[in-house]
Amino acid sequence: MATHQGTGSGGRGGGGGGDREVLARRALLGGAVGVVASVATGAATTGTAHASEARPARSARPVQDAALWREFAASPFTHPQIPFVGRAGYRAGSDLPRRGGRGLVIDVVRDHGARPDGSADAAPAINRAIAAAGERGGGTVTIPAGTYRIDDVIRVGHSDVVVRGAGSGATTLYATRSLTELIGVYGSRYGGDKSSWSWAGGLIWLCPKDRWASLTDAIRAREWPFEGWTGNRRDAWRTLAVPAPARRGDRTVTVADARNLRPGRLVLLRLADDPGHTLLQHMAGDGAGARAYTWADKTKLTSYVPYEWPVRVTGVRGRRITLERPLPLDLRPEWDPRLTTLVTPLTGSGVEGLTLEAVEKPQAPHLLDQGYNGLAFQCAYDCWADDVTVRHVDNGFGLIGASACTLRRTKVEGRGAHHPYYCREGSHDNLVEDFTIAARTTPAPAGTQLHGINVEGLSSYNVWSRGRMEMGTFDSHRGMPFANVRTDITVNNDGVHGGDASAGPLFGARFTHWNIRVTNERAGLMKIDGLAPYSATVGINEVREFGQIDVPDFTGDLHTRLEAYGSPETVRPANLYEAQRGVRLR
Repeated sequence: MATHQGTGSGGRGGGGGGDREVLARRALLGGAVGVVASVATGAATTGTAHASEARPARSARPVQDAALWREFAASPFTHPQIPFVGRAGYRAGSDLPRRGGRGLVIDVVRDHGARPDGSADAAPAINRAIAAAGERGGGTVTIPAGTYRIDDVIRVGHSDVVVRGAGSGATTLYATRSLTELIGVYGSRYGGDKSSWSWAGGLIWLCPKDRWASLTDAIRAREWPFEGWTGNRRDAWRTLAVPAPARRGDRTVTVADARNLRPGRLVLLRLADDPGHTLLQHMAGDGAGARAYTWADKTKLTSYVPYEWPVRVTGVRGRRITLERPLPLDLRPEWDPRLTTLVTPLTGSGVEGLTLEAVEKPQAPHLLDQGYNGLAFQCAYDCWADDVTVRHVDNGFGLIGASACTLRRTKVEGRGAHHPYYCREGSHDNLVEDFTIAARTTPAPAGTQLHGINVEGLSSYNVWSRGRMEMGTFDSHRGMPFANVRTDITVNNDGVHGGDASAGPLFGARFTHWNIRVTNERAGLMKIDGLAPYSATVGINEVREFGQIDVPDFTGDLHTRLEAYGSPETVRPANLYEAQRGVRLR
């Protein structure tokens, strides 16, 4: 096998440490104005055409800073309705590594004999190249322009491995078999003939090698093999340090003993619920409605705790520990807060510049998906996809117990998907930007369901930014996701949300929908001031109730905010995430 050395440099790092957060107010507000200016002039912000097409022309109405934005600028880490998501994504929002990279480069055609004319199964050659790069400590696997038939799953099981095509319009992987055919059928939490491939797994699957090895055993044992950051054995973790009480938004915590911690180490913050379910109440905003809610019978929801949040340590000074991101929740003694070990995740791996096209078959009835799935990121941290299209898939892009990942310039198209994007099993701090869900090319068969951009399972601080959704909805899929942001998105709101009743509320606290253009004026899951506690709906056009109409899970005052209703074109900043990137942590 020939090997080649690449050239170029990697992306920026994830930021530094320190003891205090400060807001660079001038840069923050100036950045907001810059966002508005780029929209007003039609300038693309990241060079992807389909995202810039999502923005309508500005009206003659005056543009002004939203009152909620001014409030947020005064207290960006502790605002009651708006979460701080300015460090979501790969390496806390850093640029993705440049094409070229350094280190080992393997060409699947030249070095492993893959055929770019679709005449033979290229999966063995591609997987051999990926394994070779991984076993040598990382590298880039290049797939030149052409069409490559794959009759198996493409598996990325090592960190620091990049699979790079020649562009989504040039390199196509044509998948002929489903996950049911390749791996088998196993029982779902819903029993009967339901398929767990409806919300897990991918024909390109980024998952640590050890986790992948345990998959077959779990299927044979009829276990759910997709648990989050500590695996199916939640007792298989070790305490590294016990933090003192702290508040949401703090970035520095004090621990009793810091000897097991060092800068750069990835740790897991674990918070257990107490018998009174006060942790779940806190995730819902600590309001009267959350205190009155019946939590005990929501067995699927309670299976998601302990809440597990992976984060890098960026500084250690005595017993004071600085984290890469501010705390997502309070640390209270009754929740037994701990910094622990976790399953070794996949880090620094990505997929770029290709299209994954599945053989076109009709979409299956709800929960009977065969597993013609696109990309799945499982137990991945600081990983990415860039310029990737999936076509004719059951489920498009999945984040399954994945955090700090960026999906950039991604697209779901073809005959229609169950979950175009899904974010579940405790996935946090991910960024999906410049994304497209294209209109289906064939009518939806009877009995199928369309969701959209899904989030569930206590997933938190995720962002969907600069999107065009020609179908689907903002699918909060129960399991009480909280503190998630959807911003600068045009949507034809024709999907439905999902989620089992035992998974509990649709929304926790601090959901924010900011600058949302609903082309068919359907209110469901867009205008959330009557549904989500301690939430914000800012800059949405006038909408009306029809189709799926939901009632709030929590009684009483939801403490929600609604601003610039009917005039999204007047809102400044136009993109909440981009403006929040002006918050500097020092």
